[in-house]
Amino acid sequence: MIEKYSKLKFQDRKLGFTTEDASFTHYLHSYGTTEAKYFERKATPILEALTSEYRQVKLPIEFDVPLPPPEEPQFSFIDLFAGIGGFRIAFQELNGKCVFSSEWDKFSQKTYEANFGEVPFGDITKINEKEIPEHDILVAGFPCQPFSIAGVSKKNSLGRAHGFKDETQGTLFFDIKRIIKEKRPKAFLLENVKNLVSHDKGNTFKVIHKTLKKLRYNIHFQVLDGKYFVPQHRERIVIVGFDMERYGTNDRFQFPEMPDQTLAIEEILEPNPDPKYTLSDKLWKYLQDYSAKHKAKGNGFGFGLVQLDGIARTLSARYYKDGSEVLIPQDGQNPRRLTPRECARLQGFPDKFEIPVSDTQAYKQFGNSVVSPLMKSVGFNIVKELAKLDEHIRESHTISATI
Repeated sequence: MIEKYSKLKFQDRKLGFTTEDASFTHYLHSYGTTEAKYFERKATPILEALTSEYRQVKLPIEFDVPLPPPEEPQFSFIDLFAGIGGFRIAFQELNGKCVFSSEWDKFSQKTYEANFGEVPFGDITKINEKEIPEHDILVAGFPCQPFSIAGVSKKNSLGRAHGFKDETQGTLFFDIKRIIKEKRPKAFLLENVKNLVSHDKGNTFKVIHKTLKKLRYNIHFQVLDGKYFVPQHRERIVIVGFDMERYGTNDRFQFPEMPDQTLAIEEILEPNPDPKYTLSDKLWKYLQDYSAKHKAKGNGFGFGLVQLDGIARTLSARYYKDGSEVLIPQDGQNPRRLTPRECARLQGFPDKFEIPVSDTQAYKQFGNSVVSPLMKSVGFNIVKELAKLDEHIRESHTISATI
């Protein structure tokens, strides 16, 4: 009999999950709820095969994973462009139940499954919005490369399109639009790079803002910096919307005040990192020469040697290449890269978070992630505001019933 999720041994599979795997793990999470109907048909063949092999799979199954779902959730959410689950960590800590997740990258899917016991569905463009369960909050950190400063610069140099002209990534925002239009969540939280606001002379953000307003959502947005929660300067545009068809313009949402605290990168460093993270003489010389060359030209390009009592530059998905944006000084030897565990801490991930992939993939994954405690802080205010709005509706209905 299978009673625990770990007995399914998903982690032992070769890389590459199927839609059926996603349906099956979503079914396990939703068993006994109204959401289960969305996944039962495609989950049944796997369940029957397991029942034949092990005689019985006990449902509901126990999720013996690092980050299991809350036992008594207070609201539901979906996790789009989920990456490795930075948003999910935040909203589960707020006692939310994730009822659907989507992430196309197979390596990120592996990390996500290892930590949450759920395989995200793949390519969002191929997902029928009608097959997504109802939910209270939609969260999405949609791809930022079409809008990021680094992404735009690189694509300009290669003569490639960026922003909404980037057909492979820029238009994915409109997949969020069609899902919001179909499911009408009570609220949503979207995150992207700060450059989204100024991209294409502000036209890109105007399109996004107008699109969300046409869906009848009251929109709030602000650039927030993760440095108040982790020792990293990481500015992101955060967009929050509340359903006007449900609440009108009654929401009084405010972004959280940033905590008054001084953080230092030395707080997240491992005591005895592997020597392999120390830069070779060749790479260290190259980085110094490269920096000197650009400095002579008046450019700001160069490595980021962090002061241990200070904070780091923004961690990016390219960190795996040379680690140049965040280098840790070492007495008597060359500086070193951050370890993957340190990158996890730099994004606010708990130490129980498993890293089942190579260093290269881990650097990409954490570089693409959100600062989880910052998203939790924003999420807390969203959940609090929804509670007030829903209570107001209940009181209005009570008064109407007595008249």
